[in-house]
Amino acid sequence: MKPITSDWPLPEQATRFLTPHVLFEWLMENPLTKGLYPVAMGYYPNALGHRMLRPEHDNQLLMYCTAGRGYLRGTGFEQPVQRGDLLAMPRGQAHEYWADEQYPWSLYWLHFDGELADQLMSLICPQQTLAARPIGTQPQLLALFEALFDLRHSATSRTRFIHGCHQTQQLISLLAVLVRQQAESRGKRINMDRVEAYMQQHLHGSFTLDALAEHMRSSKFHFSKKFRQHTGQSPMQYFIQLKMQHACKLLDSSGQSVKAIASNLGYNDPYYFSRLFKKQIGLSPAQYRSSGHR
Repeated sequence: MKPITSDWPLPEQATRFLTPHVLFEWLMENPLTKGLYPVAMGYYPNALGHRMLRPEHDNQLLMYCTAGRGYLRGTGFEQPVQRGDLLAMPRGQAHEYWADEQYPWSLYWLHFDGELADQLMSLICPQQTLAARPIGTQPQLLALFEALFDLRHSATSRTRFIHGCHQTQQLISLLAVLVRQQAESRGKRINMDRVEAYMQQHLHGSFTLDALAEHMRSSKFHFSKKFRQHTGQSPMQYFIQLKMQHACKLLDSSGQSVKAIASNLGYNDPYYFSRLFKKQIGLSPAQYRSSGHR
């Protein structure tokens, strides 16, 4: 049997989960899951030495680069990959990919299959060929991947996997929308590195939209319009998601109280912070911390 994933050695912060084999026959026959189901998923941070060569490919594979660099190679072409790129490897396409040795990539990835899998992949790759497509830095994607990773704590719970299959479709649908938006706005790109650097500087407080637009040398109206075209959300929604992602890191890596984390991110009211966190992540801060997101 061909391996589904690479055998890259997992560091402590990484995730790799394969759907239990005993569930596959049920997933393929159940009317609630047979349309689409996850085969394997994971997150590889700073993946030095990560490399994979597949002469054959039996399912659909998507990879999202959140940092660093890498390369994608197919028949007759080789393409560099950088932060904000979505790698799409349709079924049946031989491929090879690897992390840059000096600046290795960090990746979220998902193998999926089902009766709708080919059709959904065609929304991302209309020609059904290998591609690395720029979609920019998208915090909402990270939240969807992390929510899907909860499956690794569900053993073989069929109820949980039904929900996971619908989360998979939500994730792929968002990716298809982002790919289309990027194609439509090509040539009208916004400098997201500059935007994120500004937001990171204010992560522990706040800023006004006027100040951000001025920093980007644009009017508030035109900046907001371009930003929404690029990300599908407003600058302030994006900023809140960055804050909540940082809150996740603090909940995972520190023993700080929820109140202290809220204060760290500029929220004087921990109850308001908790409501925002649950709206973005789907769990309260206390539930997130106790659910094994480590």
